[in-house]
Amino acid sequence: MLQVSTWTRMLVAIILLGGLLIAIPNALPDNILAKIPGWLPSQTVALGLDLQGGSYLLLEVELDAVEKDKLQSLMGDVRRALRKAHILYDNIGVTSDTFAVTIKDPALRDEAKTLIEGLNPAMGSGVLGVSGHAYDFSDNGQGVFALKMTNTYRTQTQADIVNQSLEVVRRRIDQMGTKEPTIERQGDDRILVQVPGLKDPSTLKTMLGKTAKMTFQLVDEAADRGGAAERGIAPIGDEILPVMSKDQAALQRKVVVQKLVMVAGDRLVDASAGYDQRTGEPTVNFRFDSVGAREFGDVTKSFPPQSQRFAIVLDKQVLSDPVIIEPILGGSGQITGSFTTKSANDLAILLRAGALPAPLKVIEERTVGAELGADSVKAGRYSALAGLVLVALFMIARYGLFGVFADIALGLNIVLLMAALTLFGATLTLPGIAGIVLTMGMAVDANVLIYERIKEEQRNGRSMLASIDQGFRRAMATIIDANSTHLIAALILFQLGSGPVRGFAVTLGVGIITSFFTAVMVTRLIVILWLNIRRPRQLAI
Repeated sequence: MLQVSTWTRMLVAIILLGGLLIAIPNALPDNILAKIPGWLPSQTVALGLDLQGGSYLLLEVELDAVEKDKLQSLMGDVRRALRKAHILYDNIGVTSDTFAVTIKDPALRDEAKTLIEGLNPAMGSGVLGVSGHAYDFSDNGQGVFALKMTNTYRTQTQADIVNQSLEVVRRRIDQMGTKEPTIERQGDDRILVQVPGLKDPSTLKTMLGKTAKMTFQLVDEAADRGGAAERGIAPIGDEILPVMSKDQAALQRKVVVQKLVMVAGDRLVDASAGYDQRTGEPTVNFRFDSVGAREFGDVTKSFPPQSQRFAIVLDKQVLSDPVIIEPILGGSGQITGSFTTKSANDLAILLRAGALPAPLKVIEERTVGAELGADSVKAGRYSALAGLVLVALFMIARYGLFGVFADIALGLNIVLLMAALTLFGATLTLPGIAGIVLTMGMAVDANVLIYERIKEEQRNGRSMLASIDQGFRRAMATIIDANSTHLIAALILFQLGSGPVRGFAVTLGVGIITSFFTAVMVTRLIVILWLNIRRPRQLAI
């Protein structure tokens, strides 16, 4: 019969009260929201890019550059190994996706072949459990050895690079202090970035456009003093790099540095913007891990004081090339150069977030104005209100007092839906509002099924209480089936969709769950409460 345990009633009351407390801040203006005590819920649903404006970037990971870097690194390993073994070679180089080298001495070709095959990295457990070597080795029988990247290794590398890039992008944007950014993978080699509230995307583009690969290299003092930089001819093992300058129009100074990396930037564990205590100029303070600190200390103490410069290189540009005055053994240092306060802070953010494994190219860029977002919010609010009113009027016109019960449950369903979105930290978008409007229509479906079943039981001659009890019981299977199919559809949309489609799927899925609770549990309790208070003799529905 129509009996609900006290514990069930208390649980429903707690859920409704908690949902109301969590959802209320979404309806309060900012000035009142700021006065809410800390022990009360004050979090609100974050608005998406289309509702509050902001920046939209679609980035493409340049995977070809990664393949070339890997082949260049392999070529360096092979060159060093052949030199160490005193094996003469010729025509060494990288073309497209292949590295090739010619061994001059026929008597040493077998030894060279064994040596090169030993440098071919193993994949370990690769894609779909495939293991083996990363490169296919070929020998033309005349001393020309070639290594070509396997398709399996290429696929695995591309997946790893995109996932690493996604994480680095996420860290960089989080370091900027932006609120509720959307960062997700699209396709095989693209990353979607949406930052609500960011009016000017130029800073974001600059931040994401740098790979931020920092290295610490020694300056070749003899070549630099000999004018190699001015002539544009770098000795073997060196490279000529420009020095960063505040004035971009000024003639950029160049310096000759050794290609050998003394300390890699991935040894950095922290970086922060600061000021030089002597000059007051902006600086970047950095700190190495234990291995990096030892390497840095070994390099700085291996030269006499004030005899050697140390180049700090970021993306093939020298930030500064200070003279080593004394050994630096603590693992921390300071980068001084032509910094502004903003550029020093931006560099610190890049170093803390880490280097991108591959360059990113902006292939699509959009900026949504705050005015357009405000219009979208207004339109969404009006559409939701219109949908609520129309559904409420229909239910009252069709079912009278029981329609009012359904409308009360509908209102509580919206409260619980907003509370769930707030609690989960979801971002509300315009398609999300469409999902809420659709949920309003679907929320009363269960009530329609229950009420029509009650009317059918009455026509079959059952008493009022028996009709209500059987109406709720026998409609349950149909309600579960209908909601299950809708929930499966929402899950498929969320899994296969992206961006706005996911926003629609989230609100639709959460709305299905909350509407099931309010239609079955809340409406039942309202009807029982009405029966106990009014004790009607007959049912008008």
